[in-house]
Amino acid sequence: MFAATVTGLFTHHGLPLLFAAVAAESFGIPVPGEAALIAFGVLASQGHYPIEVVIAVAAAAAIVGDNLGFWLIGRRGGRALIARSSWIERRTQRVLPRTEALIARYGRRAVFFGRFVSVFRETIAWVAGLAGMSWPRFLFWNAVGGILWAAAVGLVAYFGGKALADTIRRYGLYGAVGIAVIAVIALAVRKLAHRRRSRIAG
Repeated sequence: MFAATVTGLFTHHGLPLLFAAVAAESFGIPVPGEAALIAFGVLASQGHYPIEVVIAVAAAAAIVGDNLGFWLIGRRGGRALIARSSWIERRTQRVLPRTEALIARYGRRAVFFGRFVSVFRETIAWVAGLAGMSWPRFLFWNAVGGILWAAAVGLVAYFGGKALADTIRRYGLYGAVGIAVIAVIALAVRKLAHRRRSRIAG
């Protein structure tokens, strides 16, 4: 009975959970937000949710979570908040220097591509706020990255299933590009084979 209730919650009323997971991960809390998006993409492929709704919820959650991190930790809290909170300090000790270097060197491109890399997805918003990036610029590139990330991962999970989506989750942008290249090659080979068969038949 309990298992059926939990299953029904995820398959029919789980979108708020998806929003919470993605927003929390984007804010910096170690929650598997991308894994949740993959799971809901697979559920959408089974007819439980419209895939466009799953993508919209995940994109909105990513943008909200990142902007909360940008303002509450990056701009309002700053390094003083990081120093006061042992949890935030532990989260940033390992990745903060690398993320700061990315922001300093690439700026808006780091905000955009950081969404596709698990290590930076949780901290890029904080560091952009700490680095003094203007909020309109951050909002634009963060929104573009969040929407494309949600669409890419959601659609791969929807059409390709969990295995392909896990490839993107594990290898980030490189996984997405690799899948895209393989898909293009497969389509080209299929098209050439079709033309060859047409010539033989003609």
